[in-house]
Amino acid sequence: MAGRWLHLDWVQSLLCVLLMVETVYGARGLSTGAHLTPQFPAVGVNKTPVKDCRDVCSLNASDRCDFIRTNPDCYSGEGYLDYLEGIFCHFPPALLPLAVTLYVFWLFYLFLILGVTAAKFFCPNLSAISTTLKLSHNVASLTHCPHGVTFLAFGNGAPDIFSALVAFSDPRTAGLAIGALFGAGVLVTTVVAGGIAALHPFTAASRPFLRDIIFYMVAVFLTFTMLFRGRVTLPWALGYLGLYVFYVLTVILCTWIYRWQRRRSLTFSMPGTPEILSDSEEDQVSSNTNSYDYGDEYRPLLSSQETTAQILARGLNPLDHRRWRSKSVYWRVLKVFKLPVEFLLLLTVPVVDPDRDDRNWKRPLNCLHLVISPLVLVLTLQSGAYGVYEIGGLLPIWAVVVIVGTALASVTFFATSNSRPPKFHWLFAFLGFLTSALWINAAATEVVNILRSLGVVFRLSNTVLGLTLLAWGNSIGDVFSDFTLARQGYPRMAFSACFGGIIFNILVGVGLGCLLQITRSHMEVKLEPDGLLVWVLASALGLSLVFSLVSVPVQCFQLSKVYGFCLLLFYLNFLVVALLTEFGVIHLKSM
Repeated sequence: MAGRWLHLDWVQSLLCVLLMVETVYGARGLSTGAHLTPQFPAVGVNKTPVKDCRDVCSLNASDRCDFIRTNPDCYSGEGYLDYLEGIFCHFPPALLPLAVTLYVFWLFYLFLILGVTAAKFFCPNLSAISTTLKLSHNVASLTHCPHGVTFLAFGNGAPDIFSALVAFSDPRTAGLAIGALFGAGVLVTTVVAGGIAALHPFTAASRPFLRDIIFYMVAVFLTFTMLFRGRVTLPWALGYLGLYVFYVLTVILCTWIYRWQRRRSLTFSMPGTPEILSDSEEDQVSSNTNSYDYGDEYRPLLSSQETTAQILARGLNPLDHRRWRSKSVYWRVLKVFKLPVEFLLLLTVPVVDPDRDDRNWKRPLNCLHLVISPLVLVLTLQSGAYGVYEIGGLLPIWAVVVIVGTALASVTFFATSNSRPPKFHWLFAFLGFLTSALWINAAATEVVNILRSLGVVFRLSNTVLGLTLLAWGNSIGDVFSDFTLARQGYPRMAFSACFGGIIFNILVGVGLGCLLQITRSHMEVKLEPDGLLVWVLASALGLSLVFSLVSVPVQCFQLSKVYGFCLLLFYLNFLVVALLTEFGVIHLKSM
């Protein structure tokens, strides 16, 4: 597999993905300036002083709504809902706790939307695209390449990356991105890594561990320097992306060297711990992580000819009744919450599966996707602002999209059959990728807006919200998947993912987020750290990495439960210090 990856096709494909993201965010950025100007002109024109939005809680209840509506710092340029106006203008002051509770529940549900979209729609379509572009012979070898440094890393890190892109698009919420990326780093390298060692002591892969932790320490040092400088220039942003490309090439080279040595060896295993999984382990992990299959394991031996209506009903059904009866109560409760999301995504996002004989071709549903998916694209881009634009003062864009989509769907329906996918079916993977990406972007935008609103209500900085709620929400899927792998007997793979996967998040999240912002504004990105807390966060991440870099080799890479509990204790102490710093208990003495 490594030999195939030495070709430059994957570089071209990654550039295609980045161009797609640039298209989404570039268009969004162009409309942002036009959208902000009419409502909030320059301060010198409307004589409205710009005050910190968090000052609203110090005002009388009767003055809070006017403050929210007239203060530019309280304005949210993105998203479908104005959460601050909802709290202070539509809820009586006595019902403020109810409003906050509803927002918190909606925040958790948005995290659920992010996880389901990334795992069951975004990542499978990325795998299908990579297979179509001949990046690997099959999806299994792609999805289990070393440490997920390719398309799977983009799929698994999609919530983190899109949250960072949304947060970096507004200087007022840039602290959320820094807090989330650093907070997730501390969480994964301490709680997740420590939990894996505590659940299942094992021998770590020496060379991959040292390689990944050194690269991650370099990335953290670059970010620490960036915060100290207070600005990000174009060469600096490109340096982040260049470092990740260098990391990918290093992983590929190391894997190729290891396999070359193994082929030359007379024995089946080389001395030391292997860097990659065996074929049997890959098959087992693949069977445990195939999360977007809706009941094909119950396919009957003798298939009968289904009608078009039955195919449509089966394609839109996210629930398999036989699996439902065999699952636990916890799984059923979570599935109930997932059902509306999965149904909506099945209706709007096509999924191509190259591993199946029919490549997941469902003729009536895929024809419906040709109408609905483009409509979702225009209604989620810039929160639907482009969808209502009228062409020539006659038809809005959404109506034109529906007409064109209906024509394409009609031609496709009458030119294809239910039994065999057409030759152009691979194009649905690109349509599904774009649609799921914009669903993730829309959910990430709402997450950032809610967190900023909660920060205003509780007078919390964006950094502490990023390192707690945003980091926890975006990392919860990684926590469960890594712990599951450890319990199933694959702690080495789960531990490697702790250090290898988050390298993508911090390098591409910061690099791409700042690059898109620089491209839109043609100016360098200004960063204003939220006081001492940012330095506490960066120092904690650096100390956790140094601790692992020193302690793991000292243990001869034999990770014990003591090491795991030490990491868990480290995170607990970090959380206490961070909260004490946020509330002013720990502070710097004024000179």
